[in-house]
Amino acid sequence: MNSDALISEWTLLQNQFDSYEKYSLVIKLTSLIIFSGAYMVNQIGWVLLVLLAAIWLQDAIWKTFQSRIDIRLLLVETWITENDYSQACQFNRQFAQARLSGFALIKEYIKQAIRPTTAFLHAILCSLTLVLSLF
Repeated sequence: MNSDALISEWTLLQNQFDSYEKYSLVIKLTSLIIFSGAYMVNQIGWVLLVLLAAIWLQDAIWKTFQSRIDIRLLLVETWITENDYSQACQFNRQFAQARLSGFALIKEYIKQAIRPTTAFLHAILCSLTLVLSLF
């Protein structure tokens, strides 16, 4: 293999990483729109809280997928710097070797959910929903 393979892989992965970030913002905006709509029609309640929590979890799952790309991106950047082209185009093989399952995967989703960039808006909306439901 040559450097072109790693550079092509890096370009594709970087574009995908950025795309995941954009869709995570869409997920957050969807949550905000749902909350705003429920507030405007005075339908703040437990169902809304569960829905917002589910959307938060979906965002965490999405960010977990993105983090897998991030790991590979950092490795590709290292290999480009070190001129080690033998590792190009091994994303799926690397993922399969480190694949999480069961409790470890759930733990990874939770870690992504509590990261500030993921949790910020979701935590505010869920807290507002809870407070408005109680009072």
